[in-house]
Amino acid sequence: MQSFLARWMPIDASSHGAPLDRMNAMVHWLMLVLFVGWGLYFLYVLYRFRASANPKASHEGAKSHFSSYIEAGVAIVEVILLVGFAIPAWASWVSPETSDPEPFVVRVVAQQFQWNVHYPGPDGVFGPTDVSLLSNTNFVGLDRADPAAADDVVMINQMPLPVDRDITVMLSSKDVIHGFFLPQMRVKQDAVPGLAIPVRFRAVTATPADGLFPGCFQTKTCWEIACAQLCGLTHYRMQGYYTIQSQDSFDAWMDEQQALLQPAQPAQPAQATDEAQADSSAAAAGGTEADEHADASQ
Repeated sequence: MQSFLARWMPIDASSHGAPLDRMNAMVHWLMLVLFVGWGLYFLYVLYRFRASANPKASHEGAKSHFSSYIEAGVAIVEVILLVGFAIPAWASWVSPETSDPEPFVVRVVAQQFQWNVHYPGPDGVFGPTDVSLLSNTNFVGLDRADPAAADDVVMINQMPLPVDRDITVMLSSKDVIHGFFLPQMRVKQDAVPGLAIPVRFRAVTATPADGLFPGCFQTKTCWEIACAQLCGLTHYRMQGYYTIQSQDSFDAWMDEQQALLQPAQPAQPAQATDEAQADSSAAAAGGTEADEHADASQ
């Protein structure tokens, strides 16, 4: 069943995806058994209680408890799936065992209708944010005047992440409930206004070449940040993209973003540059002559 379902599912690129896929396969086996079993039982009931064989209605009804036993068996299987698989998987997800002493942390702030991704920069410290600073150019309200925010990077609908790192996404929302969904990471979590919810996973597979933005946009093979909650009239437009890349590639991307944050230095005209060099040479020559006169007087 699991290999059959894998034909239509996105690849599993996370460390915790395998047990989730196994549980998904077991649930589908249960639903298949129920579908076939109840379908056969329905056909049996149609035949057993047909009008030609029962011209007179019986007010006592069926005396067998077979269907009750089946219902009890289904309930037991569902409890086993919940207690034996779903709850332990959830517990390991919210409190994962990690070998990484410094997990990679990024903030994701959802809003109608985009994903705002906030990186702390090379210093690893998030700059402060303030609601009063929110604007059409500052979607997370970042206070750039604070030294900790000088190297912070804010992206819209783009989320590069390093491979083979424990990742924590601090998820929040500015307006309504959104559904943060990374199919290849087997991650789905609601973004709730007023809450900062940690989402933890470890990417073990890098994004293939056909899934890299922007080339994947044309072929529809991007790794998508989807919204799994109906969040408004243009919910369908809330579409972001994420990539899993090597640490070196991620560091190179971060260096590019840091270069963009540096204030541009105005270029000086060639004439002004020549004049500045001439003035500098004259000043140096004047200083040398003054030194010679001082030596002669002594």
